Amino acid sequence: MKRGDSGLSLVVGVDKPLGMTSHDVVNRCRRIFGERRVGHAGTLDPLASGVMVVCVGPATRLEPYLMSQEKEYEARIQFGYSTDTDDGEGAVLRQGAIYPELWDETYAQEVLNTFLGESKQLPPAYSAIKVQGVKSYEAARKGTVISLVPRDITVSKAELLAIESTNDQQPVWIVDFVVSKGTYIRSLARDIGKACNTEAHLSGLRRTVSGHLALDRCVSLETLEAIKEKAALDPVTLLGTRFAFIDDELAERVAHGNQLRSADLTLFHFLPGQWQDWSCACVPNLCESKDPLQNEEIIALIAHNKLVALYGYDEKKHILKARCVFPQGVIRDGDLLA
Repeated sequence: MKRGDSGLSLVVGVDKPLGMTSHDVVNRCRRIFGERRVGHAGTLDPLASGVMVVCVGPATRLEPYLMSQEKEYEARIQFGYSTDTDDGEGAVLRQGAIYPELWDETYAQEVLNTFLGESKQLPPAYSAIKVQGVKSYEAARKGTVISLVPRDITVSKAELLAIESTNDQQPVWIVDFVVSKGTYIRSLARDIGKACNTEAHLSGLRRTVSGHLALDRCVSLETLEAIKEKAALDPVTLLGTRFAFIDDELAERVAHGNQLRSADLTLFHFLPGQWQDWSCACVPNLCESKDPLQNEEIIALIAHNKLVALYGYDEKKHILKARCVFPQGVIRDGDLLA
């Protein structure tokens, strides 16, 4: 076994604390598991806390599939001034007026409703987006302006939870957002301020859901240190795809990346609202799926209660092709480990 290769392949949910970067969390997990291959499915700024999906060992190959999912946040949007980072850690750029309507919940929700749906969003200057190989935040720290291109985003939910006041009587909107991959909540705060004809910034952020992982399934870094791989979550439920259980003969073919026919598989899905509580095949929330395969659909394959591969369907050829193969399998339930 190579140095820094723990032999583990699993996914855990970490409740990231304030003040740490996502890279800090990854480094901590490397030490906890004794594994150099650790990654995450969605960056959180030091100002933010909450759900981080962390992949360990070969399971890091799941990151692109987990990263593309929607995320939910509880955001604090403070009015009165904007900053160069669009959050509370930056230098003040402009002061803004505090209008009476900013305290009105009906007005606030009406403004938030205008941000629902698909739109173009200009990322913050202080972001990790690269332009010609240079990270935007690195250029911004040197006083260089990089021309960032607006990106396609989708806001599925923007619900006002409350309006609070700072010590100096500035209104703060507490908002529940559900957004697509690549959406910057800092930029939403900035743009919401503009929509109200004033200035605003993001003063607090907590990610409550990432894809199919909610905060109540995450553990602190201290707990992770204590229980290690027993914190493993089921990658199949996190992916949210349909899945099939395969026997040893088929598992041998899958281990070599061989193509499969749809007739080789019996597909299942979890009943809505129940997937997150189960990881084995012997529970009543599993349902055989009769719907035909869709082109490019991803199917998870399970053998001996481990995720062993992801396959994609080729509609033209009526076959499934290997996308990711995990020879040792990805652990599905840490509670079942000895």
